[in-house]
Amino acid sequence: MLYDWIIALHVISIIAWMVGLFYLPRLFAYHAGLEIGSQASELLKRMETRTYWIVMVPGLVVSYLTGFYGLYLQYYWLQDAWMHTKLLLVVFMTIYHFFVAGWRNKFREDSNRRMPKFYRAVSEVPTILMIVIVIMVVVKPF
Repeated sequence: MLYDWIIALHVISIIAWMVGLFYLPRLFAYHAGLEIGSQASELLKRMETRTYWIVMVPGLVVSYLTGFYGLYLQYYWLQDAWMHTKLLLVVFMTIYHFFVAGWRNKFREDSNRRMPKFYRAVSEVPTILMIVIVIMVVVKPF
């Protein structure tokens, strides 16, 4: 019963984290085309900060805590290749998270030099990672 609650919380926190990972680069794509100091630019800075600190960071932290606890309860999964693949992809997702944090800092400091096209392209990274992670967990192909 405890395991079911841990996994439910894990899935909820992953959804929150992923929402931020999908949404923030889209905000960056809009923000990158704006004049520095404009009203819209300042609004997007606030939206980006709130998305990062209120949605993404708690989602990341709770995902990790519940994920490790769930893995502790189901430790034998560490013998399976699908779990190794999933964990590696979660590491890549976490690295992407911190890239997003760095890009947010650039916007906050008005020092972004990237074009909207860049942010639209990189916004697909978490989608690809998520698809493979879900396949690993649900299908367990190896």
